[in-house]
Amino acid sequence: MLDETFRIALPIDLIAAAVGSLQGAMFAAGFKRIDLLGVAMIGIFSGIGGGFLRDVLLGISPAAFSDNLYLIVGTLAAFMGMLLARLLEKVDPVITVFDAVSIGIFGALGTTKALSFGLPVVPALFIGTVAAVGGGVLRDLMLNIPIALMHVGSLYAVASLAGVGTLVVLLSFGVPVMTAGIVCVVVTAVLRLLAVRFGWSLPEQRTLSRIQLRRQRQVEQAVEEALATGAITLPISLPGESLDDGSRPSTQPESLPRPLPGSLLDALPEPLPSASDADTGRGSHDSHDAHSAHDAHDAHDARDTRDSRPPEA
Repeated sequence: MLDETFRIALPIDLIAAAVGSLQGAMFAAGFKRIDLLGVAMIGIFSGIGGGFLRDVLLGISPAAFSDNLYLIVGTLAAFMGMLLARLLEKVDPVITVFDAVSIGIFGALGTTKALSFGLPVVPALFIGTVAAVGGGVLRDLMLNIPIALMHVGSLYAVASLAGVGTLVVLLSFGVPVMTAGIVCVVVTAVLRLLAVRFGWSLPEQRTLSRIQLRRQRQVEQAVEEALATGAITLPISLPGESLDDGSRPSTQPESLPRPLPGSLLDALPEPLPSASDADTGRGSHDSHDAHSAHDAHDAHDARDTRDSRPPEA
């Protein structure tokens, strides 16, 4: 049963691709300086990017290039998502449901197609997961932003992996591929929607390694031993409290500079006048000389006037 491929009707496959293109364009609508061609490219890769990566990994021609409708539907859905972004935000829960179903479909298609090519189970699970989430990865790469799949968030790849894992288990027990594929889609969609509803996510990785934790514990243990043996002590007195000897802690800082004795101040050399001081002194001296010369000239004129007057009778 592992050599059979899960197949769906072409309209359902086109709807799944359109939902991916629609969401990709709505996401790209929040970025500035993206023209119509950019929106169309982002929408196409968001919708058919997962299947494109799946066929590239399998070494075959992409299925999206086997029919004209894939590119046409992806482009139209991308333009709709860009032009009607505000309107579509009101029905975002409906789009989220369709997106959850579409990643389940892409995962089932990718896994069964990989198994039909004779790949082992683990590589088939990997290809199925890539087919489900590859569109979002290509979208983030084209927008030059951190890949959302690699960061803490609602379960996306995990939901797809759980679905394709259920698919492989059912196929190994002889369940028909159509039934196993439908169960895969249901498991993926339900887990994805529950993660969105309740905010489920994988735990975040920690930056402290075991070596760093071990060193931190060794330092803490050494400090505790030193405190126990009295090798080091910690001040525990607060301002205003008495010390062990009955004295009160000094509130004056110990590092304030002390004034110099008078003898040392007298021995210090006088500072040299600066250039500005010299110019000021020279200017005042010149002004004083000018005033002195002016006073002397006035006195001389007064004496000449007195001498030139005729004597009184």
